[in-house]
Amino acid sequence: MAATHQTSTVKKEVVVLGAGVVGLTTALKLQQQGNYQVTIVSEMVPSDPKSIKYTSRWAGAHHVYNPINATEQHSFEEQTFKVMWDLSAPGSEAEESFLRIPQTEYFSVSREKPEPLEKMPNFRNLKPEELIPGAISGVTFTTITIDVPIYLNYLLTRFCAQGGRILRGSILHINQLLEGGTRLFAGGSKHDPLPEAVIVCIGLGARFLGGIEDKKMYPIRGQTVLVRAPWVRFGRTETIDDSGACTYIIPRRSSDVIVGGTRVANDWFPRPRPDITLDILTRGLALCPELAPPEIRAIRKPTLDDILPHVIDEGCGLRPAREGGIRLEVEWVDGAKVNREGKVPIIHNYGHGGYGYQASWGCADKVLELLEGVLGSATKA
Repeated sequence: MAATHQTSTVKKEVVVLGAGVVGLTTALKLQQQGNYQVTIVSEMVPSDPKSIKYTSRWAGAHHVYNPINATEQHSFEEQTFKVMWDLSAPGSEAEESFLRIPQTEYFSVSREKPEPLEKMPNFRNLKPEELIPGAISGVTFTTITIDVPIYLNYLLTRFCAQGGRILRGSILHINQLLEGGTRLFAGGSKHDPLPEAVIVCIGLGARFLGGIEDKKMYPIRGQTVLVRAPWVRFGRTETIDDSGACTYIIPRRSSDVIVGGTRVANDWFPRPRPDITLDILTRGLALCPELAPPEIRAIRKPTLDDILPHVIDEGCGLRPAREGGIRLEVEWVDGAKVNREGKVPIIHNYGHGGYGYQASWGCADKVLELLEGVLGSATKA
C-alpha cells in the first residue's frame, strides 16, 4: 500500500504589540490568512477594568467619514465601513456589537467638497427648515454605532478561535521583543521561535517606548457621559467650529447612550472633570431633548434634572493623535543590534487619533500588504 505524504506549511511568526481596537483588528486579519502564527503582546486586554492607558474602551463609537484629505485615511475608512456594515447585518455573529441607526449631522462651519458622507446609505442633504439654530448646513444618512466593550471582546474571541495567542506583558524597549520574542512573557515558551516581524499598534505608547519614541504623538483628551436611555435609537451631531469641537449623541445597542464631548489637544488629565460633565449634559440636552424620558417630554419641556438620574458613568480617554496623521510604514532594524542575522522588519500602525475604530480594518489590510512585501508571503484572498 502506497504511503501518503501530507505537507504542512510552517507558519511565519508575527507579534502584534498592543490590544486596542487597532491591534486586535490587525492581529485577527493576519491570523485569518492561515500562513501566519500571530501572538498579541499587551499590558492590557479588553476585559480589564477601565484605565486611561487603554483608550479603546473609552470610545463612543460610531462611523462618520472625515473630510477627504491627501492621505489614505478616507480609503481606510471606506474599507472599514464595508466590513463593519457586513458585521452589523441581522443574523451576523457580530450583530450584538453594532446598532444600525439614522444619523443627522449639523454643521456650523462650511464643509469641504467633495462630501464623503454622500457615500453613506440613505444620504440626503437637510432642507433649511430642518436645520437647528446656528447650523448652516446638515445631512442625514444611515450608519452604525459600536458597543465597544462587546466589540473588543468579539475581536479577541475571534482571534483566539482562529488559533491566535495573547500574552500579557510590557516592554521598555522594542529591541527586547526583537531579541527575546514571546519567550520573555508568562505563557510563552523557551521553544517559541523569534518573530519574523513585529507590528506596533500601541497608540500613545509609541511616544514613550524605547526604540520608537515618536515625539509626533500627542493626546487629544475626550470626555463623555454615559446615559441610560433605551428610547434613543438615532444619532445626532453638531459640529461647532473648525477645530472639530462638537456635541454628539451615540446610542448603543445595549440601551446606553454616549453623550459628548470634548477635544482638547495635549491635555493629559486622567479623570472626568465635573464642570465638563455638566457642560456636556447641558449641550447634549439642547441638541437632543429626547434624552429625557418620554413621560417627562409628554407633559413639559425637559430639564437637566430629568437626565441626571439616568447618568450611569462618566468617561475620559486620551485619543492617540499624531502630527502628520497615521504612521503606517515599515522600519528595518539591524539584526546585529538584537543578536540576530540580517534585518528584522517592524511595521508601525498607530497615530489614529479619534478614528481608530473607523479606520481599523482598512489599516489592517494595509499592514497585511506591507507584511507580504517584507516577508514575501502569498496569503489567501
